[in-house]
Amino acid sequence: MKVLIEPKPQNMINTILLMFVIHSMQVGVGIQGFQRIIYMEAKQDAWISVILSGIAAALVGFIMVKTLHSYKNSDLYGIQYDVFGKWLGNLLNILFVCYFLAAFHMVARNYIEVIQAWIFPEVPSWLFFFSLLSLVYYGLNGGLRTIVGVSFFSVVLALWLILLMAFPFQFANWDYLLPVFEASIPEILMGAKQMTFTVVGFEIIYVLYPFLKEKDQVHKYMQFGLGFTTILYLAIMVISIAYFSGDQLERTIWGTLSLFKIVRFPFIERFEYVAISFWMLLILPNLMLYLWAATRGLSRIFNKKEQKVSWKLLVFLFLTLLYPLNRIQINMLDDYFAKGALFLIFGYPFLLFIAVVMKKKFFSKKGGSANVPKNK
Repeated sequence: MKVLIEPKPQNMINTILLMFVIHSMQVGVGIQGFQRIIYMEAKQDAWISVILSGIAAALVGFIMVKTLHSYKNSDLYGIQYDVFGKWLGNLLNILFVCYFLAAFHMVARNYIEVIQAWIFPEVPSWLFFFSLLSLVYYGLNGGLRTIVGVSFFSVVLALWLILLMAFPFQFANWDYLLPVFEASIPEILMGAKQMTFTVVGFEIIYVLYPFLKEKDQVHKYMQFGLGFTTILYLAIMVISIAYFSGDQLERTIWGTLSLFKIVRFPFIERFEYVAISFWMLLILPNLMLYLWAATRGLSRIFNKKEQKVSWKLLVFLFLTLLYPLNRIQINMLDDYFAKGALFLIFGYPFLLFIAVVMKKKFFSKKGGSANVPKNK
């Protein structure tokens, strides 16, 4: 495997678009119902847990970019291959490929469950999965620039949904937010931990980095994307706590979608149906980029063409999605995925950064240089 990557000029993207990519990756199926699980841990102080999770994501994002900056133009797969060697490095690479595939599976599974629960309970799930995966494959064949374009438009075209929060805002009871700091520190931290499934997605920078033009601007735009996501989640959490009573919020599985139920227009009665249908535009970047990251990993590990790898992965994912699961089983899978992501995304980057720094110091003491020069 080549550690350095030299993308073709037509595959490079402007770094400012990273802000939209990061935000689109974090705002997927998790935002539909994150309020309940956070509130069950921290009660009315759940908004503090959201802030802490945003700070943690910003810190991890900083470490990820610092690690990538240590190399001239490489990605996670190349760095692990260089630092840990062929066998251990590729084993870790396969682990991350499995993570990206698992993330794809969970996003698709949760979204289709929402469609069946709210709109089309009688339509077989395989038809939804087939339609969704067909769109993903179509976008993937367009290349990275097409996928990033979808991410950009998913953010821009979804901004109007934020304005709809004005409907529940007018019925908010701000006394529900009091008293502040009633939850203990362990409860608040546990609430922040429960945000893991909701805020992951920014790890795509590990694979996207070599294709960004202005490397010195990467950290800035990544933090912009993370910051916007945190503000959005914070606003939705505060409105949800103020709108629902505590008992209601603990019983509401999809809190954000339930907020849309009170939206009324003269020409639309059930606006939540529109929101759920429109949500496909929000999760498509998630699915496309997760599959692209997994495809990149396998093609680099086994030196195969990406197009051949991608359709085989789609067939595999389609078969796994056909297995029927109920709400309890999906929740269990979400919990297992969140626990794995907590280590891989919020813990492992620090270990990888330390390993990269130690290797650089080892080579400098030996009077040599690492395999890959530092980006300047």
